[in-house]
Amino acid sequence: MSSHPDRRLVRGFERALEHGELHMLYQPKVRLDTGELNRLEALVRWEEPELGPVEPSRFVPLAEKHGLIAPLTEWGLRTTLRQWHTWRNEGLETNIAFNISAVSLQSLDFPDLVERICQELEVPTDRLVLELTEGATQPLIKLMDTLTRFRIKGIGLAIDDFGTGFSSLMQLRQLPFTELKIDKLFVKDLPRDHDCCVIVKSMIDLAHGLGLVATAEGVETPEQLRFLRSVRCDIAQGYLIARPLEPDTLASWHADLEQRWSELTD
Repeated sequence: MSSHPDRRLVRGFERALEHGELHMLYQPKVRLDTGELNRLEALVRWEEPELGPVEPSRFVPLAEKHGLIAPLTEWGLRTTLRQWHTWRNEGLETNIAFNISAVSLQSLDFPDLVERICQELEVPTDRLVLELTEGATQPLIKLMDTLTRFRIKGIGLAIDDFGTGFSSLMQLRQLPFTELKIDKLFVKDLPRDHDCCVIVKSMIDLAHGLGLVATAEGVETPEQLRFLRSVRCDIAQGYLIARPLEPDTLASWHADLEQRWSELTD
């Protein structure tokens, strides 16, 4: 049975959805070979009037449990794709990463819904990558057809937090992912921890051997960045590159990216 605080939080979240009190931030991902902006990960944020900021790790499971994940996902996707158009009109071309819940994948028409929203908002499907946490992918072998339909529609699939679950290799072998995201737990001790260095390099080699893009999360130091470049990681995101940004600050961040990248890689 849900606790009283959970019930209160669910009611508050319902109100936030209904009254537009959620907002999106966007964390840049850059190519490690060139320093160019590759993609922006959309991240939902909620500030409850009395409790203050509520972490997604708290409200997303409640949304899944109480039937609110579908409206949250549709709101987030529409908000993000409209923002993509705003950036494009300002001359900023990029791609979008959007997190989805395994609960959403249980709906047979979910791939059609995502495609329909892309078409309605005139965003090419190949601009979109959907991210699933590795823990969430545990039951997804049964949803192979659903995931494959995303790939047929040109939508990419990333396995997030890679290395933190128990059936990673089987997931990669059987599911149609296009990208592997290395969890920040393995990145944080680079390059001083020998074991982490070996593990991260092995993950990158594994991704490349399977034809996948390798992305490192949680990059916070120049030393981590240099190591990841040396082992041919493809993409990086983290506070060293940028914290999650308000959408209207992205242009100014992007204008300084070339100079910032030069300083980081000298």
